[in-house]
Amino acid sequence: MEPIVKKQRDYFNTNATKSIDFRKEQLRKLKRLLKDNEDDLNKAIYKDFKKSAFCNYTSELSILYNDIDEAIKNVKKWSAIKNVSTNLLNLPAKSYIIPEPLGVSLVIGAWNYPYQLSIAPAIAAITAGNTVVLKPSELPINTSNIMAKLINKNFAPEFFKVVEGGIPETKELLDQKFDKVFFTGSSYVGKIVYQAAAKHLTPVTLELGGKSPAFFTEKCDLKIGVKRMIWAKFLNAGQTCVAPDYILVHKNIKDEFLKTVKAEVENSHFAFENDNYVQIINESNMHRLIAMLDENKIYLGGKYDIKERFFEPTILTDVTFDDTIMKDEIFGPILPVIEYDDIDDIIGKVKSRSKPLALYIFSKEKKIRQKILNDISFGGGAINDAIMHLTNTNMGFGGVGESGMGNYHGESGFKAFSHYKSILDKSTLIEPNLKYHPRTDKKLKLIKMILGQK
Repeated sequence: MEPIVKKQRDYFNTNATKSIDFRKEQLRKLKRLLKDNEDDLNKAIYKDFKKSAFCNYTSELSILYNDIDEAIKNVKKWSAIKNVSTNLLNLPAKSYIIPEPLGVSLVIGAWNYPYQLSIAPAIAAITAGNTVVLKPSELPINTSNIMAKLINKNFAPEFFKVVEGGIPETKELLDQKFDKVFFTGSSYVGKIVYQAAAKHLTPVTLELGGKSPAFFTEKCDLKIGVKRMIWAKFLNAGQTCVAPDYILVHKNIKDEFLKTVKAEVENSHFAFENDNYVQIINESNMHRLIAMLDENKIYLGGKYDIKERFFEPTILTDVTFDDTIMKDEIFGPILPVIEYDDIDDIIGKVKSRSKPLALYIFSKEKKIRQKILNDISFGGGAINDAIMHLTNTNMGFGGVGESGMGNYHGESGFKAFSHYKSILDKSTLIEPNLKYHPRTDKKLKLIKMILGQK
């Protein structure tokens, strides 16, 4: 790994990647590469966990194409020097901020959206003018293989290189000195990445996870709210970091809520052959999910096939915060439903846990919506929808606390891989004598007046 990083650092120091035209050309090349090989990308991801071409396009490739198009359109503006006002103390002078790339970046991708969560941060890094070492997850081996094949064949390794492997290779990469590390994955591994980067004082963006709640208040549009929530929960068989992890439903609508959920799940026909469902990534995660099930609390579903890695969409009811299912992020197609009566009490219980990556509120009650938004800290979310907030690149996406650190998407991604140099450009025409010897009471009085501190 050391020669790979050294080669990229030497190349970065030539300043080649700082050219706006260079960045645009690399982004165009990446888009052509993905588009020309869509069939192979579809086949690879289907082999890994039966993700259909439809789902691969809508939840992975289309997002990457949009990211690239937006970056090409805006990279010149994002990279431009920004003039700012100069304070009275420094006049006459100009002040401005220069965005510059951090340098050699390491992107560690995740397995659940293997293309999107590996390549999207790389797009941000390239747009900001960095070189990139990309380490995809080894769990979906076919997607890892094809990313390595396509990128390593078509890009110079000193600029953009894919490194495959598991824990040993990742550890060796983290032993190197990078200028930026971007990691997507679990909170447990995120802590390891953060500790490794700290040895080199390397800035880190951590896109992690957590138990993201969805509130259904007494007054809500159940039909459309449940429809949107069920789609979001069982997209990718629940293997989505911002999926609703558990439901908090007001006791007065609980029965109607459960009936609406049952009808929507049945109407959605979740199955591999319907192109709207995928396998659980491996048998280890199958067993992890099975261990979370409480047979006495299954309202709907609960069937699974370990060999086929199929886990039926499952609803649990009469769940409490003390149940096993509420201890860790589910990251699968199990949805626990918790009944509440008092909004202050349930908000307190959510706040007593780790800060979630996402939070969703299905409600017509403006005061309650505002109370939840004001009282609970979380990464980002939506009102009367779920997951879709991350498709708006005008808003940065990221977590807070144990759910993450930093954000990206759109200009936020550019900023994540940039440093902003602050420059004071001082005139030499005059030089006030206030700060120099001799230091007199008169000078001090004048300084206080200039600073507005009489």
